[in-house]
Amino acid sequence: MSTPLPTSANASHRGAAVLRQFYALTKPRVVQLIVFCALIGMVLAVPGVPGWAELLRMLLACLGIWLVAGAAAAFNCLVEKGIDAKMRRTSWRPTARGQLSDRQALLFSAGLCVAGSALLWFTVNPLTMGLTFATFVGYAVIYTVILKPLTPQNIVIGGASGAMPPVLGWAAMTGDVGPEALILFLIIFLWTPPHFWALALYRVEDYRKAGLPMLPVTHGNAFTRLQVLLYTFILFAACLMPFIYGMSGWLYLAVAIGVSVGFCGYAFALWREYSDALARKTFRFSLIHLSVLFAALLVDHYLI
Repeated sequence: MSTPLPTSANASHRGAAVLRQFYALTKPRVVQLIVFCALIGMVLAVPGVPGWAELLRMLLACLGIWLVAGAAAAFNCLVEKGIDAKMRRTSWRPTARGQLSDRQALLFSAGLCVAGSALLWFTVNPLTMGLTFATFVGYAVIYTVILKPLTPQNIVIGGASGAMPPVLGWAAMTGDVGPEALILFLIIFLWTPPHFWALALYRVEDYRKAGLPMLPVTHGNAFTRLQVLLYTFILFAACLMPFIYGMSGWLYLAVAIGVSVGFCGYAFALWREYSDALARKTFRFSLIHLSVLFAALLVDHYLI
């Protein structure tokens, strides 16, 4: 017969479980991609190899952006707990399962937002803090509360918030928003619809059950696949802009063409003949596309 754990050990296990639940509210994988894209904006804004002072600023900016992005994710989980509970993809979230109360989630979100905003204001610059907080409002309030349940174009309009990380990174290092940052913004803005619509295609019943007007629900599978294909074509053109503008070289161009042809190829195959498996592969490749594209920008930056 097993021996019961001591009370202190039980309390320790419970405390660790609660911490994991709070951490899950921040949507760690999403926030990691956000911080990565912001870091690329920071690196590209600094000519040559950054010094120690610039590296410290990058570290503080990444931490501040992570905190505010985590706050937005936690608020999203709170607002959408009823919807999340109906969807297989999100039903595990602590707010959807009732493991964390509304008050806990709200205080956690507010605490992260205040801490991140203060860090950015006092250690980076007010512009970065203002843009990051505006991104929080755009995602947590305008997209989550207003756009997502209202229009099938929610991803297109709300994508502006998701495209902000490189702009935040650029502003953190320069104190302004240059055309280079806007090019990076445009790439992520155009990447967002085909990325999320590929997901929505094979999760369409989840979205229908949750009552969300995602494009496959309102306009059907065939129309959504066509939109995915068209957006990948437009995205292809946008991915060439860093080279055309002179902010990157031939290495980036080769990688951008390669991954963009790959994304268009998946979208074309999906348009020709649909399957859930292919939609899943398209969604996963979209993540590879953006990650490799920005990694190529980073490497190319030191080769110019």
